Amino acid sequence: MSDDDDEDEAGPPGLPAGTPFYMTPEGQAALAEELRALWYDERTKVVAIVSWAAAQGDRSENADYQYGKRRLREIDRRVRFLRKRLEKVQVVDPTAQTRRDQVFFGASVTYAREDDSEQTVTIVGVDETDGALRRISWVSPVARALLGKRVGDVVKVRMPQGVEEVELLAIEYPRAQDRC
Repeated sequence: MSDDDDEDEAGPPGLPAGTPFYMTPEGQAALAEELRALWYDERTKVVAIVSWAAAQGDRSENADYQYGKRRLREIDRRVRFLRKRLEKVQVVDPTAQTRRDQVFFGASVTYAREDDSEQTVTIVGVDETDGALRRISWVSPVARALLGKRVGDVVKVRMPQGVEEVELLAIEYPRAQDRC
C-alpha cells in the first residue's frame, strides 16, 4: 500500500478516519480531467513507447524501456489515487450556500491581521489548495479558526510565526452566474 493509499483511507490530514473529502465542483472536475488525461492520453503514449522499446531486444540496457516502465508505475499509482479520491469526494457547491453571513466551505474571507494588513483566503478542499491563489484547505489551522465565524468576530489563529488574533472583515461566496 502506498502513502497515497494510506492518506486516502485515513481521511483528510489531521482529522479522524472516515471524514469526507470535501471539494468544490471545480475541484472535482479538475481531478476528473487529470484522471482522464493520464489514463487516455499519457498512459496510451507511454504504453506505445514501452511496446516499441521492448521489441528492440535487450531490455536491461534499454533506457526507453526502463524509463517507460517507471513512468507507467507512476501513472498507475496516480490513477489509483485519483479513482479512490473521486469515489470518496463529497462535492460542496459554495454557490448554493444560503447562510452567507457565516464562514463555511467555499467562502472567501478577508481578515485583518495584528499588523493591520489584510488577507483574503478562499476555503477549499485539501486537493484544491494553492498558496499563490490564497486557496487554503478547510482543515488548515487558519480555515478551522475561521469556520462558523461572522464579520466582526475576532479569532485566534495559529500562524507559522505563532498565535495571532485576526478580525473578520468580509465574507463572500461565489454566485451561480459567476460560473461560466
